[in-house]
Order: sequence, then structure tokens, then C-alpha cells
Amino acid sequence: MDNNQKIIKLLKSEYPNPKCELNYGSPFELLVAVVLSAQCTDKRVNAVTAELFKTHNTAELISKMDIEVLEEKIKSCGFYHNKAKAIKSLSQDIVTRFNGEFPKTKAELKTLAGVGEKTANVVVSLIYNEPAIAVDTHVFRVSNRLGLAKATTPEKTQKQLEKVLEKDFWSKAHYAMVLHGRYVCKAIKPRCNECAFCEVCKFFNSK
Repeated sequence: MDNNQKIIKLLKSEYPNPKCELNYGSPFELLVAVVLSAQCTDKRVNAVTAELFKTHNTAELISKMDIEVLEEKIKSCGFYHNKAKAIKSLSQDIVTRFNGEFPKTKAELKTLAGVGEKTANVVVSLIYNEPAIAVDTHVFRVSNRLGLAKATTPEKTQKQLEKVLEKDFWSKAHYAMVLHGRYVCKAIKPRCNECAFCEVCKFFNSK
């Protein structure tokens, strides 16, 4: 068994049923939550969307919001000017270009404002059960530290992970690495003394 296989086996055993920690009640709510989650914790996003979705939980409702009102509601998520602009624009697109229907494919999702590869992959994996690896900051950090990938960008990391991981494990691997990066393999002061991957971790063994 090579090192990558050992890492994959550990990911499966340490995180047998990894889940997305964002709260949502519809595909549209998930999309908004994922856009808000950029450079923000899921805990903070959940607090913000809990209030936002009480009154504005559809594309039609958000498309009609004053941008200043939307900004104020999502302000604590950070980068609120750009996020509000993207959320209002994608809501308008869903209403006008998609006749109020949520996009059915990854390609369609990526035509919406603020929706790139990572966001689209999260949505299609959760809503349409399509295998996808969304490379956020946690997945980028963990996969490169472990040695599953050796890349300088999220895009290159995604391509390398798609080659080394079985396709039916892509989505679970994403969430396993998100959880590992969030609670153990932190960007600053990683908890190596609590980590089950030390023996196979490139980062740990290069110290």
C-alpha cells in the first residue's frame, strides 16, 4: 500500500460520514450560504442565514432587495459589498435567465455571478449527488500538507486530487479534508499532536 492509499484509508476511517456544516433548506439557500462562506466560518454564515432566510429565502425575494439592505444583513460575513453584489446578481439571473428555476447543471451554475468552480462543485455534490471535489482553503492546505497533492493553486490541486482519488470518494474526501482542516490541521498552529495522519503526512515528517 503506497502512501496515498494509506492517507485515503485514514480519511475514510477517521471521517466515515463527513457532512457539510452549512445549514440550508433548499438548493438556492445552499448556493447563497456557499457564496457567503468565502473567507468566513460556517458558524458565522449559519447565524447570518438564519436571519436572512426568515424573510428572503428565494431568488425572487433577494432579487428585489435593496443592495444596501442586503449588505447590512450579511455584513458580519466579511467582504459584504462583493458578496451582496454577487448574491443579488445571481438571484436576478435565476429569475430572468432561468425563469425562477434553480440551474440543473454545473455549467449553468457557473454562469451565475460569484459562482466559480469551488462553489459549483459544492452545490452539485450536495444537491445532485454528482462526484465533485471543491478545493477551498482547507482542502488546499490539507491535501498539500498530507502529500495527496503538490500544487500551487486550487485549480491544480483539484486536478491532482481527481487523479489520485476514486471518483465515488471525491465528495466525501472534500468534506473529510474540510473537517480535518477546520478542527485539526489548522492554518496556524496545526494540532499535530492530535492528528492521526502524522505517520503518512509530508508536512509533519518534513519538520
